[in-house]
Amino acid sequence: MLVAFSIAPATADPDGSVAAAVADAVRIVRASGLPSETNAMFTNVEGEWDEVMAVIKQATDAVLAHADRVSLVIKADIRPGHTGQLTAKVQRVEDLLD
Repeated sequence: MLVAFSIAPATADPDGSVAAAVADAVRIVRASGLPSETNAMFTNVEGEWDEVMAVIKQATDAVLAHADRVSLVIKADIRPGHTGQLTAKVQRVEDLLD
């Protein structure tokens, strides 16, 4: 299972930033040991359903520590029996571009 998710507090800090809350969420994803990557808009994580959803819940709880309201967007590619798709999907496109 490959999941892209975006999480942020509904209100920013006094400087207008949500970076501290997002960093706490990303820290949890990285500590999970699951394959992951973070870009400007989403964090992608790969693993089994229960482990990925547990990490997303922990990340959500971390952001809730910063605000009483959180926005969470999840997109999932559920393809049983396939692993390594975090990089393989991108590589297939890159191969076609070469």
